[in-house]
Amino acid sequence: MEPVRKLAIVTCMDCRIDPAAAIGLQRGDAHVLRNAGGVVTDDVIRSLAISQCKLGTREVMVVHHTDCGMEKITDEGFRAELESDTGVAPNFPVGAFADVEDSVRGSVRRIRESPFLPHRDAVRGYVYDVATHELREVAVD
Repeated sequence: MEPVRKLAIVTCMDCRIDPAAAIGLQRGDAHVLRNAGGVVTDDVIRSLAISQCKLGTREVMVVHHTDCGMEKITDEGFRAELESDTGVAPNFPVGAFADVEDSVRGSVRRIRESPFLPHRDAVRGYVYDVATHELREVAVD
């Protein structure tokens, strides 16, 4: 089914957040891509490329949130923990961050700079406040 609003949303996997309700969407309005921290990874770029090139989306919203668990860990610490627990060093980046707005800016820039995405002009970033349920836009240069 083609999305009504031609929108893709990159957001976190936090169960406290319902992206459709937070943004006022109905079923079929958007493709929603969720992962830890809502960080734009290689797999998010892959999914957005399919969403744009094959399914018609044209706009992207990056939505991170306050009180995120990714702000409470470090890449090095979590990688060491996984290696200690499993005996194998992970071959993927963790994507932890210290500042949610900086993370949003980095994710928006990564989308805007990707050569695999034909529609990079309508990419905006937001922070959802889990306490107030407000969505605020983050300025990205």
